[in-house]
Amino acid sequence: MTGRRFREAAGGLDLSETEWLNRRDKTTSSSLNSTGKDHQEVDTESQYTTPESLEILEAGQRIADKTFGNVGKASKEMTPIENPLTLKLVKKLIAAGNKEELQKCFGARMEFGTAGLRAPMGPGISQMNDLTIIQTTQGLCRYLEKQFSDLKRRGVVISFDARAHPASGGSSQRFARLAAATFISQGIPVHLFSHITPTPFVPYSVSHLKLCAGIMITASHNPKQDNGYKVYWDNGAQIISPHDKGISQAIEENLEPWPQAWDDSLIDGNSLLHNPTASISNDYFEDLKKYCFHRSVNSETHVKFVHTSVHGVGHDFVQAAFKAFDLAPPEPVPQQKDPDPEFPTVKYPNPEEGKGVLTLSFALADKIKAKIVLANDPDADRLAVAEKQDSGEWRVFSGNELGALLGWWLFTSWKEKNKDRSALKDTYMLSSTVSSKILRAIALKEGFHFEETLTGFKWMGNRAKQLIDQGKTVLFAFEEAIGYMCCPFVLDKDGVSAAVISAEMACFLAAKNLSLSQQLKAIYVEYGYHITKASYFICHDQDTIKNLFENLRNYDGKNNYPKTCGKFEISAIRDLTTGYDDSQADKKAVLPTSKSSQMITFNFTNGGVATMRTSGTEPKIKYYAEMCAPPGNSDPEQLKKTLDELVNAIEENFFQPQKYNLQPKSE
Repeated sequence: MTGRRFREAAGGLDLSETEWLNRRDKTTSSSLNSTGKDHQEVDTESQYTTPESLEILEAGQRIADKTFGNVGKASKEMTPIENPLTLKLVKKLIAAGNKEELQKCFGARMEFGTAGLRAPMGPGISQMNDLTIIQTTQGLCRYLEKQFSDLKRRGVVISFDARAHPASGGSSQRFARLAAATFISQGIPVHLFSHITPTPFVPYSVSHLKLCAGIMITASHNPKQDNGYKVYWDNGAQIISPHDKGISQAIEENLEPWPQAWDDSLIDGNSLLHNPTASISNDYFEDLKKYCFHRSVNSETHVKFVHTSVHGVGHDFVQAAFKAFDLAPPEPVPQQKDPDPEFPTVKYPNPEEGKGVLTLSFALADKIKAKIVLANDPDADRLAVAEKQDSGEWRVFSGNELGALLGWWLFTSWKEKNKDRSALKDTYMLSSTVSSKILRAIALKEGFHFEETLTGFKWMGNRAKQLIDQGKTVLFAFEEAIGYMCCPFVLDKDGVSAAVISAEMACFLAAKNLSLSQQLKAIYVEYGYHITKASYFICHDQDTIKNLFENLRNYDGKNNYPKTCGKFEISAIRDLTTGYDDSQADKKAVLPTSKSSQMITFNFTNGGVATMRTSGTEPKIKYYAEMCAPPGNSDPEQLKKTLDELVNAIEENFFQPQKYNLQPKSE
């Protein structure tokens, strides 16, 4: 092990190599041997796994004095490797003797999956920092080299949101520049945005510029301390298996930082660095104009809008989108208009949380007599919409409700331009398996195709691309978590296009003296009421989550799933963790399965459907329940009552929050 390696593994401490190795060997032999590797192999090939042995901090009084009492001078060799602020945090933890936090930072490396990375910013291999960004990018770089012989001609695109963590010196822009430096050090062209952008600009750039991959540094709507690393493939969609596994393996094989990757100043003026900011922005809005169907209505409307970007990146881009549609600009919430990584006015920067995030928006709307609020999450890939009701109350549409409205709108607008009904056989809409089935109901009546995918736009984006490559038309895709793909030139959710298309829909309806709420009711009357309810419980203990789901698979103690939930009889069960589906003749699920995430769907004899699943990015166990009625039913109250009873039964019998110490969603 080189001096650099063991100093980094020790968090920059000036321990002798002998002291480090002696203590490391005692504390890690069992865990390393369990992997089937001997020590020599681990020393030479897995040099950065040694922080798992942070019990070094408990070694003998002499070492303890040195670590806890006198941190000692960081090696000069460490200076270019560790961000000084990050190293300062490590020293603070050591000085305080905070072994628990140190173990949390250095105990286990972040896992790279189809969602890339998402974790707090801070020191250690479990968090987002200069080192882990470089290591991740090195792995991605090597994997791309194997996949694309023309990588050095086509290159990659990188962008970032406005997140920053002053305490550790990390920020989205810094991480983006380090990622760019890593690629450029290997002779690979990088299209690096010079300013913050919405996440959908990255998949748009990949497709538009025909690049090999895209990286977005963002944690979307996560708490302020978090950041993330999101990867798009050359088809313009998020990565899916096996690429996640291939990239993860390549990261583990390329943990030694490449010398030039540390110095992001080397990229400035480099011929391999390109700034796509102006050209991509111009081309994106030109493409967006093709989805403006009623320009004359837009230019004459008296409908007023309030927009909030919730301290994120969305403001300038939504303003530009309104201009592209000949709409008067929405009034921005002044306290939330500009990017601010502290998110000072909200507890959670997530419009999906509802009215709590929209308090300032409602106040401004009431003041200027606007009836519609549009809210993007911080990276502007999601959208929430609220409407002032005649009662004076504000209604925040659920993701499923807005999905119904946008699906109706995009189909209606497409139908106006395509009178030939034979085109319906090549026309598709998509939604995720935990989203409302309303698009299925519309498709059945109108004659186009509807497909369901696994949860997440990585699946919908890839499926949409497959269909488009087959010559099909994909009109719309959505997920209940307020994500909408209204324009297939972006194969991911896009809160900017969704915002302006929602605004045009509202203006069109207003010209006919209809509100969004009235149109939603008309949709449900015509195609059947679809009443949904979704929420979650918080659980930070992975073992508890695993036990909860395993108990559902062994409900009667005999490896059987439950047959009832309270008074509700279960007709079918699909478990996409194990691949079981008793509605299929061979009992095997049709949709792809994943052992790394928990997801069980229960179908009930009364027509209800409920899915329980874990979140891929947050410590949550989510549930989604829906009751459907046939077309023509204009009284949904009994449906709502039944759904409430079903949800209560699921919470009481399947979640058992007291038994598992689960924390409910805060209202």
